[in-house]
Formats: sequence, structure tokens, C-alpha cells
Amino acid sequence: MAIESLSALIEACKEQDIFEVVLESDCVDRGVTRDASLTQMRGLYAAIRRAREGYDPALRSHSGMVGGDGAKMRAYVAAGKTICGEYMGGVIAQALEMGESNACMKCIVAAPTAGSCGVLPAVLLPYQQRENLEDDVMVRAMYVAGVIGQVIAQKASIAGAAGGCQAEIGTASAMGAAALCYLGGGDARAICHAAAIAIKSLLGLVCDPIAGLVEVPCVKRNAAGAMIAMSSADMALAGIRSAVPPDEVILAMREVGDKMDVSLRETGLGGVAGTPFGQQMSERMLGTQE
Repeated sequence: MAIESLSALIEACKEQDIFEVVLESDCVDRGVTRDASLTQMRGLYAAIRRAREGYDPALRSHSGMVGGDGAKMRAYVAAGKTICGEYMGGVIAQALEMGESNACMKCIVAAPTAGSCGVLPAVLLPYQQRENLEDDVMVRAMYVAGVIGQVIAQKASIAGAAGGCQAEIGTASAMGAAALCYLGGGDARAICHAAAIAIKSLLGLVCDPIAGLVEVPCVKRNAAGAMIAMSSADMALAGIRSAVPPDEVILAMREVGDKMDVSLRETGLGGVAGTPFGQQMSERMLGTQE
């Protein structure tokens, strides 16, 4: 998807639907046919659905820190006592389940990374179910999410080691916000502003996995990223715009990532990884590897 900026994307969408613009760009960039591109994206969405169906609440990660929380959230939602309500509670549960599946070495779709794999499924799957949408509609939303991720990867980074967790969960949240805004009828400008609002909401988020494992605090951050994606999409659909142009927001994310101390970029040294509990877990995990 050789679209270099969100401003260029908005310009290209003045006379054509954003899905068609991104699909054509993908075909040209990778030298594939329209059918080949669509088949691959359909496969990715089908894999997301399989990952949801394959969630096993009995599984625990190797460290023992992760597993079963998605099921706890589902049970809490079913009890009808949630603060967020049934729909949002289901989104949280879906994000936790997908993040746990990744930590427990189940098959997931990196969106854009394994550590942030829960955000996009959490906002798309419940929305599809609520609105009774066909898979092909969701596939079109996947292209919209994909182009946002591609632009961020090109202008900044999607790697926690390079830019902190803002680059992973932040990008995933921006992708989710864009996809939801598209599904809600937003035009290209609204979609890009939804993404920008999400990024700003997570700007500065550090990458501090305990023992270097994509478990704590990663899994629960997927749920937070999904919530921000939803609020960002709704704001953009309401006509609210980011005061800072979307491309400048991405560049700000890159600057923040560049200035972030190395201990806060996936090294397992700072943040919650540097707490006494985090260090104890790290020592324990290192001991089990010797």
C-alpha cells in the first residue's frame, strides 16, 4: 500500500471511496490482481474469526501471569453488572481473549504486531455481530485499517523496541478507530482524524514488558486501546477533528519515541518491568531457562 501520507490519502479519496483507493494502491504496490489482494485480506479476517473461536480459557502462558481473564470478563458481562455496559464489556473481553491467545502461543493476526493483536478484533468482531454485517464489509474496513498502519510504519514506527508501546497499541488503536469510522459512514478526512485522535490519546505510552514477555502489561493494554479506538471513532463521526493535522500527529509520535529512554522501549528494564515484582518475575523466568 504505497500511500505515503494521510494528507495524500485524503486527496486521493476526493473522487473515490477510500476502500477502492487503498485496494488499487495495494495491487500496484505489490503487483497483484484485485482478486488476489481481496483473497489475502479475506484470509486475514477469517484468521481473526478463527482466533476468536479458538480461545481457550484454561490455557496459561509459560510465566503463569496471563490466561483466563477474558473468560472472567465474559462472565462479569453476562452477570449484567458492568459499568461500561454489555457491548463495551464484550469489546474488553474480546481484546483480553486475543491478547491471551497470543501470550499462550495460539494463532493470532498481528495487527500491526503480535503484542497489539487484540485491538482490531475487539472493535471489529462485536461491531459486526451487533450490526449484522457481511464479512466482505469487514474486509473493506480491514483495508482502511491497513493503510493507517502502513502510513504510521512509514512515517514513524510500529515496533515497541523503536518507539515504545505507543507504536504498537497506539497504532492498533488508530487502525481500529479508522476502521470503525469507515463502518460508521465516515469519509476519508473523518477516518484520518479518528486515527489521529487515537494516537494522541496514547502518545508517550512506554513499552515495559515484564521479563521481556508480551504478557504484562501488554494484554490489558489491548483492552484500553480498543476503548480509545471506539471513543476516537465516535468523536470523528460526530464531526470533531484533531486540531493537529493527522500527519503531524504521526511525526510527533516518532519524535516522542526517539526521545524515549531505552529502558522504556521493550528492554524489560523500566516501567512496570522495573518494579520489584517485575524484577522478581524476570529473575524467575531467567532461572527456568538455565
